[in-house]
Amino acid sequence: MAIWWPLLVLGFAFAICRFLLMLIPPNVQSIDVDASDMLDDGNQTRENSFIYIPSKRHTDKVQCYEPATMKYLGYFSELKSDEVKEHVTQARKAQKIWAESSFKQRRQFLRILLKYIIEHQELICEISSRDTGKTMVDASLGEIMTTCEKITWLLSEGERWLRPEYRSCGRSMLHKTSKVEFYPLGVIGAIVSWNYPFHNIFNPMLAAVFSGNGIVIKVSEHASWSGCFYLRIIQAALAAVGAPENLVDVITGFAETGEALVSSVDKVIFVGSPGVGRMIMRNAAETLTPVTLELGGKDSFIVCEDVDVPHVAQVAVRAALQSSGQNCAGAERFYVHWNIYSSFVAEVVKIVKSVTAGPPLAGKYDMGAICMQEHSEKLQSLVNDALDKGAEIVGRGSVGNIGAGAVDQYFPPTVIVNVNHTMKLLQEEAFGPILPIMKFSSDEEAVKLANDSKYGLGCAVFSGNQRRAKRIASQIVCGVAAINDFASNYMCQSLPFGGIKDSGFGRFAGVEGLRACCLVKSVVEDRWWPYIKTKIPKIIQYPVAENGFEFQESLVEALYGLNVWDRLRALVNVLKLLSEHNANPSTRRKND
Repeated sequence: MAIWWPLLVLGFAFAICRFLLMLIPPNVQSIDVDASDMLDDGNQTRENSFIYIPSKRHTDKVQCYEPATMKYLGYFSELKSDEVKEHVTQARKAQKIWAESSFKQRRQFLRILLKYIIEHQELICEISSRDTGKTMVDASLGEIMTTCEKITWLLSEGERWLRPEYRSCGRSMLHKTSKVEFYPLGVIGAIVSWNYPFHNIFNPMLAAVFSGNGIVIKVSEHASWSGCFYLRIIQAALAAVGAPENLVDVITGFAETGEALVSSVDKVIFVGSPGVGRMIMRNAAETLTPVTLELGGKDSFIVCEDVDVPHVAQVAVRAALQSSGQNCAGAERFYVHWNIYSSFVAEVVKIVKSVTAGPPLAGKYDMGAICMQEHSEKLQSLVNDALDKGAEIVGRGSVGNIGAGAVDQYFPPTVIVNVNHTMKLLQEEAFGPILPIMKFSSDEEAVKLANDSKYGLGCAVFSGNQRRAKRIASQIVCGVAAINDFASNYMCQSLPFGGIKDSGFGRFAGVEGLRACCLVKSVVEDRWWPYIKTKIPKIIQYPVAENGFEFQESLVEALYGLNVWDRLRALVNVLKLLSEHNANPSTRRKND
């Protein structure tokens, strides 16, 4: 007792000190980012506030507009191949300096960003909303929270996972130490989608910069306006910690711009469609550039008969509406046990009928505009195909007062029943606010339906029996699974994110995503150098002795034999052969 009492007191005192230190606010520098040209204060001149009329011909300008109002926002140049390569060259020069930075400096960069994000949530969400048509709530959930979680995880664990990691040496190398070291690759090239303009820039940038890389990000032509502003935030934070200029860059353009980036960088991270993903792989193959592909999905949402129907219905509707252009991991296929099918559909219809789509910044709408031009036409064609094959619409939401000239940018949330897998709606990625609901009668059938897809990104399984839900999820071929929840995986930034099949390969987020930005190097060295070093036994030195193979055979059995007595017998033979050779080496050489 006399020994443990002082230790207990010290431990308690240490815990109290740690708690008191947590109460002291950290000294984090503030940054100033000019956003005066990004705010819609109603005072824009007529020249730059007209209604945008899309051009049918390709131009060398990336035209930007508000999907919700079609108000013109401006344009950015399409960078040509040589311009892209110059941006990468400048980033490479900056990266060579940044590679020598300390983790303390990198953490300070993250803290400055986190402070700015928290203090300017409304600004960031409004800019994202104007550029993509999403609501402020969806922008906060998908842009702000996920990015803050990413930064917090890197601050807490990032250095730990980039430090050398020691591994076991095995039986034959007991006199060695072995470890894995992580070095920056150089310049990462990221080609990102429009649906999360803030987070899709910050997600690869944070991992790349924290691991010592530079990064050049090609933003979507559908979200260039916001992307170029978000770069200002990053550049201000980098300048505040004394990082070199051009370490992070955002470029704009179309396919040619992306192709030039792929051929210039040391690794490619792509978020987009399977078709473009295949093109990137072909281009990356020319230079053997490694790629990570996240190509969307057709996530299944499985509801067993033992659930709280009103709760799960509410989650299901949010999962579907997030797919309308707010969330690439939105559920698009809903499988419900036949015992609760009718009650579940009725509850979903009741919720959907209360949902109104409209201008997101008005603040009174549950769902905003569809980001991409003519996408509502694609959604309607998928619905029409299903209706032609026997499906039925049982409930729709409404579209609010959106004004003239913008009708095609909205699609009301829609509930469809009597669907099956012959319909395009259940096979092609819709990326829209549609809930196709299908019955299943057994867990095995639910698994079979969920796996009947060319995609394999994620799934969500709901059951009152958690063990049952886990068993079902374990059989679904995908990279992300949520048990009795939806999309919670992405709020756990320690977890890797990505899929298989047409959903791509490789992972970002988590330890796997962080280390994917690194050159992974295996290192072995002598444990007690210079006192004990590896030496080739004379019996197998050149020219090899006649009984060299006998020695090697016995050595293998001595190290790896399954029976301890066989291993001891083999060890005795090893020592015997060494002794005989050392006693008379000249008579045991080949060809003597």
